[in-house]
Amino acid sequence: MIGAIRAGLALMFVAIGTAVLVPLQLLAVKTGLCGEHVLLRAWHRLALRALGIRVHVTGSMSSKRPLLLASNHISWTDVMVLGSFNDLAFIAKSELAGWPLLGSLARLQRTVFVERDRKRKSGEQAGEIAGRLSAGDVMVLFAEGSTGDGNLMLPFKSTLFGAASMALNGDAGETVFIQPVAIAYTRLHGLPMGRRHRMVAAWIGDMDLVPHLWRLLVEGALDVEVHFGEPMAFCAGISRKEAARKAEELVRAMMQDALRNPRGGRQG
Repeated sequence: MIGAIRAGLALMFVAIGTAVLVPLQLLAVKTGLCGEHVLLRAWHRLALRALGIRVHVTGSMSSKRPLLLASNHISWTDVMVLGSFNDLAFIAKSELAGWPLLGSLARLQRTVFVERDRKRKSGEQAGEIAGRLSAGDVMVLFAEGSTGDGNLMLPFKSTLFGAASMALNGDAGETVFIQPVAIAYTRLHGLPMGRRHRMVAAWIGDMDLVPHLWRLLVEGALDVEVHFGEPMAFCAGISRKEAARKAEELVRAMMQDALRNPRGGRQG
């Protein structure tokens, strides 16, 4: 009963915050009166607070540009986790564009939507991402192409790493930087999570969004760690498959370390 009351109040909190911030974000985008990411960060933080998710950060996003962040992917909440403390744009599956609320918010964040199952469009999509990188946007690639269970990582797909190659042929210069980022949900109500409890955070495959959202709202009190690795220089002569494989190795190592030794870090 208490959990249901908490969930109801949290939803009301998010609804009121969204009603205030979305019109302001539209105005900011049209007029340029303030940075477009300022209000987005505020909304992400508001949503995380409602969900009871605390973010702990180890390392920091690189200041080098052009920059592509290569991350593992566990839940739809990963976007809020990363977006709550950095100015980012995301690469997301095309289905997200049609989702109520989340699709609209994704468009406000200038998300690049990709059709992962249509290989003929991969070059065009990589080209759009390359253009954004060349323009100075930091792009987040959830490189597994799907969400994992929070315990093990799926292999990284190399296709969209081709955006880094295409950026080299554009206005990006001779080097694009790829920074590995690991996300790990590590604690529930302050206690280290076991394999079974990580399913509270994980949103896998075709799970329905609403039941998962409700479970998170009722449960609350999750801790998530974000670990930034050293950026890798990607230049001519390095293949996208090589870059994907190296990034996967680094992200997997950071994720497993966080799961074995949940320690927090500074709070984002």
